[in-house]
Amino acid sequence: MNNGLKSSVPTDREVILGILNNSEDALNKLYKAYYSMILQFILNNNGNEDDAKDVYQEAIIVLYNKIKQGDFELSSKLKTYIYSVCRRIWLKKLAQNSKKAGNITDYEDVFVVDEDVEQHEEKDAAFVKMQSALEHLGEPCKTIIQDFYIHNLSMQDICEKFGYTNTDNAKTQKYKCLQRLKKIFFQH
Repeated sequence: MNNGLKSSVPTDREVILGILNNSEDALNKLYKAYYSMILQFILNNNGNEDDAKDVYQEAIIVLYNKIKQGDFELSSKLKTYIYSVCRRIWLKKLAQNSKKAGNITDYEDVFVVDEDVEQHEEKDAAFVKMQSALEHLGEPCKTIIQDFYIHNLSMQDICEKFGYTNTDNAKTQKYKCLQRLKKIFFQH
């Protein structure tokens, strides 16, 4: 099983199908496949190995989410897509650190992935914000919100779990919790 061929770069189709099928093997192969290219890119553009790992990890998450949404149209090679996402993320980081973000040395064709990176960042930021708002919410609200929105429990399940006399009471409680959550969320 561990012959040299196995570690070779997977085909784009293998990666996409692998991610859709929750294959850890496909993700591992993907991680190994293009990291050295990104490492080289980051090292040549004011970054170090830790930066490269962070950026690469982020790009894989962007790609993973994109494929999981089911609307992923590969208009280029996966290699180019990953490179473009990494490049975009790194440019943003450089700009934030006000280093010279203007003169980036490129190895690959690049195409525009701004939207993918933006969406990923927005989702990420919202999730972090949501988590911290939930922490401030306290019980039973925190669990009710998580059960309903994250674990997809029905109002009936929640009613039984928390011992409410009927689902209307549970709904009222959920509504109150949501109002509190909104208040906390928008104060942050």
